[in-house]
Amino acid sequence: MVPYRAVYEDPVNYIRLEVDDSVLPEWPPSAHAHPKVMRAEDVARILSGIVVKEHRIWIQKWLQGEAPLIPAFRPEELALLSRQIAEAFVLAQPDERVTFYLSQPQTSVKRIITTGGLYVHGTELHFILGNWQVLYGIPTYGMIYDRRYPMRPTAAKGFNLFFDPSEATVIQPHSFLDMVLANSTDELVIDLTKVVSGPIASLSGR
Repeated sequence: MVPYRAVYEDPVNYIRLEVDDSVLPEWPPSAHAHPKVMRAEDVARILSGIVVKEHRIWIQKWLQGEAPLIPAFRPEELALLSRQIAEAFVLAQPDERVTFYLSQPQTSVKRIITTGGLYVHGTELHFILGNWQVLYGIPTYGMIYDRRYPMRPTAAKGFNLFFDPSEATVIQPHSFLDMVLANSTDELVIDLTKVVSGPIASLSGR
């Protein structure tokens, strides 16, 4: 398992701090801008601006039209995440990222999950959605994969992510294969200077 520190946990949800192996001790520029003070209201504003759109190929668009934009989080999820993620950023170290796991039990062995993670690098917030409203069934051999690895998808990603306001989105380069597999927009990079009032600075001065 990825080493982590729990920030919040109840029987069906959690927010954690996980070690990010992309941060290299020998390369200081790879370190994240943590710990960071962010108001819960600002986190809520950012999360409420994240929307999901089902990925459809051309034949689906021809038959069904464009998929609608749907908020990534329900109101009760926003209330939980905004408070706990704000707290997690204050506790986070430069080599950690914040991860979250939200679930709605359906039966004793099935649940609908939404999972992912985020971190701040410079003045940019990176948000990755691992799973979005995915029906997950616990395998017979008992490996609870979804709770162990919130950043990893449990099924093929069939969605794209967008942010409102769109001008705050930082465009990232992607390969042709990423676009074909709908992996090109499962991560958002948001310019915090355009969505958060006041100075953007971490407690460590990064």
